[in-house]
Amino acid sequence: MTATPGATPTIVLVGHGMVGQRFLEALAERGLTATHRVVVLCEEPRPAYDRVALTSYFSGRTPDELSMTDMEFIEAHGIELYVGDPAETIDRVARTVTARSGTAFGYDTLVLATGSYPFVPPVPHKDAAGCFVYRTIDDLLAIEEYAQSKATVGAVVGGGLLGLEAAGALKGLGLAAHIVEFAPRLMPVQVDEGGGAALLRTIEEMGLTVHTGVGTQEIVVDSAGAVTGMRLSDGSELATDLVVFSAGVRPRDQLARDCGLTVGERGGIAVDEQCRTVADPHVFAIGECALAADGRVYGLVAPGYEQAETAAATIAADEAAFTGADLSTKLKLLGVDVASFGDAHGTTADCLDVVYSDARSGLYKKLVIGRDGTLLGGILVGDAEAYGTLKAFTGSVPPVSPESLVLPAGAGEPVQLGPAALPDEAIICSCNNVRKETIRGAVTEHRCTTVPEVKKCTKAGTTCGSCVKVLGQLVTAELEASGVEVDKGLCGCFAQTREELYEIVLALRLTTYRDLLDRYGREGARGGDGCEVCKPAVASIIASLAPAIGASGYVLDGEQAALQDSNDHFLANLQKNGSYSVVPRIPGGEITPEGLITIGEIARDFGLYTKITGGQRIDMFGARVEQLPLIWTRLVDAGFESGHAYGKALRTVKSCVGRTWCRYGVQDSVRMAIDLELRYRGLRSPHKLKSAVSGCARECAEAQSKDFGVIATAGGWNLYVGGNGGATPRHADLLAQDLTDAELVRLIDRFLMFYIRTADRLERTSTWLERIPGGLDHIRDVVVEDSLGICEELESLMAAHVANYADEWATTIDNPDKLARFVSFVNAPDTPDPVVGFVPERDQMKPDLPLLSIGLRRADGTATVLEGSAQR
Repeated sequence: MTATPGATPTIVLVGHGMVGQRFLEALAERGLTATHRVVVLCEEPRPAYDRVALTSYFSGRTPDELSMTDMEFIEAHGIELYVGDPAETIDRVARTVTARSGTAFGYDTLVLATGSYPFVPPVPHKDAAGCFVYRTIDDLLAIEEYAQSKATVGAVVGGGLLGLEAAGALKGLGLAAHIVEFAPRLMPVQVDEGGGAALLRTIEEMGLTVHTGVGTQEIVVDSAGAVTGMRLSDGSELATDLVVFSAGVRPRDQLARDCGLTVGERGGIAVDEQCRTVADPHVFAIGECALAADGRVYGLVAPGYEQAETAAATIAADEAAFTGADLSTKLKLLGVDVASFGDAHGTTADCLDVVYSDARSGLYKKLVIGRDGTLLGGILVGDAEAYGTLKAFTGSVPPVSPESLVLPAGAGEPVQLGPAALPDEAIICSCNNVRKETIRGAVTEHRCTTVPEVKKCTKAGTTCGSCVKVLGQLVTAELEASGVEVDKGLCGCFAQTREELYEIVLALRLTTYRDLLDRYGREGARGGDGCEVCKPAVASIIASLAPAIGASGYVLDGEQAALQDSNDHFLANLQKNGSYSVVPRIPGGEITPEGLITIGEIARDFGLYTKITGGQRIDMFGARVEQLPLIWTRLVDAGFESGHAYGKALRTVKSCVGRTWCRYGVQDSVRMAIDLELRYRGLRSPHKLKSAVSGCARECAEAQSKDFGVIATAGGWNLYVGGNGGATPRHADLLAQDLTDAELVRLIDRFLMFYIRTADRLERTSTWLERIPGGLDHIRDVVVEDSLGICEELESLMAAHVANYADEWATTIDNPDKLARFVSFVNAPDTPDPVVGFVPERDQMKPDLPLLSIGLRRADGTATVLEGSAQR
């Protein structure tokens, strides 16, 4: 079968990885998808995914979440994407590509983006059962399955970037992990001897065993052909059940060889500066399969992106050239920051090294300086906070001494190298080759005012994310330089931020909104009534600090009652027809048959709609306001508490069944979830809080989509923070790992109270973590390392909350004065709201809502109104 192009020119892309996807986006940006037929042949069973973040699969990220392919983009641009159907032959004379399915595609332009393949040393039994490579999602699925059923010890051949990630993955799967590296140090390409030593110490402290300066001579197998060990070049033998080869990659250039294209002596399809193959002007090669014009094969994604842009521009008849790329990298390997940039190994003649090393803390920083003071490159291990700024200064003379750039805080004169010090030509985002002047233009010319807007406009910060901090500083600086006055006040009543108001309330023990407004409000707001922005925000601050400042924590008490959002007024969520929902707390999702029966009887007796939610509890909908106290009296008598579905507070802590029932579970996730939910129930915060506890790395409770999530490991618990589902999902980041129960609770206490202390109004933890200066590293410094010296206070505030917690509904039904508010009409308390109606659906009921009101005007000028409802 042959697919023959018509008059429309055809571009065939062979390979659909990260670079291939970027090429498609570059074609679309230049309008080529509208003028060309575009065919993509993808070898894997799934379209392009984030191979840089491959290891995050073992932290709970699913293959779908790793995807980089927006199918709406593919369809909108008419791209023909064939997954699981790789190209097998190329006929350059006929200009056709034949896929495995037998379909032959004619082309006018052929682009090869076939990537690379893992290098496996030619040692005996390298293909034995239990031997794997670490390259694709399918590789990871196979490793996971084998590790969980047939292995207790794993070894990684290769101590480079991917090798360390693989070792971390094996450790996360509960295996004792070894790393075997032929070079005398780990990550020999990126770091020097000093950096390798610092990295080695830190990794060994994590419980991994490292063997450097030795090679693998043979894989030892049993009679069934399964791995039992490795024989090393020094004569020693390492017992292991599983081996992962991560010893580098080689260009996938066999298709090119078979069709007569020129390849390099050590592999790679030879191309010119336009990424066009030197043997055929109709064929391009980009990414890891290409031997660039400077004689290098680039194994990083950023150069591949540049090549994709260059090829697309050339096809569009625009001027473009790829003459080389920045090889700077910043990674977090096993929780350790590692970065290198520029001439990291000091190969430039007459260069000098400026080094700071602290073996005890696992810190190593080296800058390579030219004789004229030019910053040539550097290596950072253990602390890469300055990476973005230092990389941007590479090739220029920094405005401060080199020594001050590597010394830790407190060890020298304070140095603040803000974005204003960077030259306009400085590359801020090396992944997407975005310069400072481009970011400035996004603010001044395209009117972008936020980091997300600038990211969308320039692509800066959209790949590895290491430049986002500097990006935010640049955006702020440019707005200020443009004379844009950004009022950081909470609202028109307060010039202070929410964080500043929190500190004022805590420091001065202010217990009322009125006192705070009259003393610290804007001049025109003092003595007034406040607004709908600051009243609930201040109410939340007072409620979260109530035990510490001597205020009442009961939200319907005194002035507090008038400050609450609409849902808090009746301790229930208002629904679209004027009825309310009833959501009792079910800690950890665990409930007895008696509890289920109670909820069922209440729902039946009051005619409520029932729904099991994603938060592992049962919601009841359709309660009239006057019914709420009656319903909650029965729930409280049966031992239930408020689930706080109506408040900016902790909602749920989900859990899987854990090791109690599941054969994969390694910890008791249900017990931990119940403990956490009972500890943090009722905690008022800037926004709602959600949590989950998973009993193993399979992550059935979806902990990494929560504000704080916990995943069990063989050594304890891993704590993740800043996750979010909903409209703008975000995977949580690993804050700490292998924690004991007590360590876990202590860090969550600190994290939550620091969030409550510093977040903006209605700011989820995910947004807060990305906004706060220093991001995750700063939060880790504060809550884990106690860098600000406030952890004792944070723990004390949480302890006060726990000790003084009282269920709001239990308090309410014991107070006749408070019950008086639960009426539809104050002047007719026994009259239900006639607008609240229901109709049957699927053996339950649903709101009876007016669908529309249509006014018809007759010829005589009189009007008739026709009304429709869900029933009629």
